[in-house]
Amino acid sequence: MPILKRPDADIHYEVHGKGFPLLLYAPGGLRSSIEFWGPGADGAPRAWMDPRTALADKFTVISMDQRNAGKSVADVKADHGWHTFAADHLALIDHLGFGRFAVMGGCIGGSYCFEAIEQAPDRVAAAVLQNPIGLWENRDTWDAAVLGYGETVRARDPSISEATIQSFGRNMFGQDFVFSVTRDFVRNCRTPLLLQPGTDKPHPAHTSDEIAALAPNVEVQKDWRAPQFLQESIKRVRTFLKKHTQ
Repeated sequence: MPILKRPDADIHYEVHGKGFPLLLYAPGGLRSSIEFWGPGADGAPRAWMDPRTALADKFTVISMDQRNAGKSVADVKADHGWHTFAADHLALIDHLGFGRFAVMGGCIGGSYCFEAIEQAPDRVAAAVLQNPIGLWENRDTWDAAVLGYGETVRARDPSISEATIQSFGRNMFGQDFVFSVTRDFVRNCRTPLLLQPGTDKPHPAHTSDEIAALAPNVEVQKDWRAPQFLQESIKRVRTFLKKHTQ
């Protein structure tokens, strides 16, 4: 089981295929882990593609369990936030020996994509934003996410205080829009984006509409999340990534 050793974390990851590197950020909120790309607990396929199989013929597809999700274990400090996750992501890319790379994120992964662009704008060639999260009439969703995260990490390490968890939660979800970056950042983001919009409470249509209106270099694929759109979704993502990673 490949593990990236960080000063305060063990990060589980997988590598599939060969070609230009594509770093995946899985759905699942703060439980974002590799398993969310594959079939559900009942064995049924997800409503979205599995890039590990759909794209590995043309790209080196790198998937990972985010810190304290799946098989990854990490410390939690009061000053941790989006930058902490981004440091893991860039460390993994460095560990694998890549310079420039593309990113693709589902759910919370859209916000990880934006944070990667903010932290390493010259390295991120393109980003696929699938079902991005945002703040729109759903504050309770993110409060619940932080509560669940706290229960998980404190069950393993009771020395992590509730105050630390609450500080971490504010750093992650205390802002608005997509949480990790501001509207001004997206307005000035020149990185090519492919947006597959969200439509439900954690992934508000309003947030996706804002991204589409603000970003100066964005393509939008409105119909993507259903079995009848799966092949077209794969085709569109492949075409977009190939265009921007030559």
